[in-house]
Amino acid sequence: MKSGRQEERGKEMSGGGGSSSGGGGGNSNLEWRFNQTLRNVQGLLKGRSFPGKILLSRKSEPLNECASPEHSQHFERSYSEIDHDQDEHLDGSFVEEAQSSGSMTHNTSLHKSYVSSTSSLASSPDAQGLVSGARATDSARITKFTRELSRPAVILEKLRELSWSGVPPYMRPNIWRLLLGYAPPNSDRRKGVLTRKRLEYVDCVSQYYDIPDTDRSDDEINMLRQIAVDCPRTVPDVTFFQHAQVQKSLERILYTWAIRHPASGYVQGINDLVTPFLIVFLSEYLDGSMESWSTSDLSQQVISDIEADCYWCLSKLLDGMQDHYTFAQPGIQRLVFKLKELVRRIDEPVSRHMEEQGLEFLQFAFRWFNCLLIREIPFHLVTRLWDTYLAEGDSLPEFLVYIAASLLLTWSDKLQKLDFQEMVMFLQHLPTKNWTHHELEMVLSRAYMWHTMFNNSPSHLAS
Repeated sequence: MKSGRQEERGKEMSGGGGSSSGGGGGNSNLEWRFNQTLRNVQGLLKGRSFPGKILLSRKSEPLNECASPEHSQHFERSYSEIDHDQDEHLDGSFVEEAQSSGSMTHNTSLHKSYVSSTSSLASSPDAQGLVSGARATDSARITKFTRELSRPAVILEKLRELSWSGVPPYMRPNIWRLLLGYAPPNSDRRKGVLTRKRLEYVDCVSQYYDIPDTDRSDDEINMLRQIAVDCPRTVPDVTFFQHAQVQKSLERILYTWAIRHPASGYVQGINDLVTPFLIVFLSEYLDGSMESWSTSDLSQQVISDIEADCYWCLSKLLDGMQDHYTFAQPGIQRLVFKLKELVRRIDEPVSRHMEEQGLEFLQFAFRWFNCLLIREIPFHLVTRLWDTYLAEGDSLPEFLVYIAASLLLTWSDKLQKLDFQEMVMFLQHLPTKNWTHHELEMVLSRAYMWHTMFNNSPSHLAS
């Protein structure tokens, strides 16, 4: 069975409709919700077949009845200076009926029928309505968030269900702390825990960072130098991160984290992972757009608290993917392999073309996973993407594979027309510069559908 969080996703993606009436068993209620989502999406595709619907119907029906042979038109962004620098640092039960029938052999063409329809949605008013219906700023959803946050003890599973489809920006700092387990669910304990953890961070900075180089080992000096080199490269197209105070905060957070996590130490790419936290926690104190922000008016106490929150949230995030940043980064290599297998199952022509051209997934996907796709989309969309990341919790690495596949196959047709060199350049500079929330929501929706189809069918992803 699907989790409560996945139920909520289906409901949000269907436009935030109300829950089905009581009575009937949980199974029929859950299937009704998911089928409603699929019907809505199918309607948006204007008559084109959607693969998931047949998988949820009678297993006696042939899977390829609804297949469409069409491919997609596609959107565009990268392995840049980080790729040269980090070479040295090189991981539903709703498909039960299809599983039991042993008939998933036609999934490639089925999934392609969904991918092929994506580009037509970009300009569809109905599609815009789907996205706006699940908007984080929707008043009904804000009411739900407010109700959950007002409980004496927040029910985290319900908060995850809501957060998966986006968090209202002004609620994001508190919700992210809760989702990561940094702030406790019990409201009466929250202030005390945050105060204690922030003081602990101050002690760590004093012990590890605010010391002369003569008290550091050679490895620690080299690591601090590498961090100092990388900080100015962090989100270079966002001027806010070029401010001296911001770079100094990044340096303190990264060095303190690295010293306290000796199994991995500092790995290039982790600097990118601090930036969403920094922006979100600064937003509690700074108004307006990020371009107009200045930290010069913030007190040292406020800056210290923001750094502490970033440090602890980064720690909580990476606790769930520790082998992504240990020697040889086996966790990321495992995800690259899974992505290759998933793409082969979903869109065999693209997979075959990439293989024929000699393109290895490691050449572009390593950075995607290393930086959690931060460099592949406009920065103003990153916090929305991370709402879903944090809602996934411990399942994030697994779901990240599906997001990466959805992103890649956005340009299925385009990729099949490119040779090796052109594909390398294209995948290192995806044309996402002008993306809005709509394109991101479509990527997440596709990833969700494929995850539903494949995740409980591990044999279909075995080589």
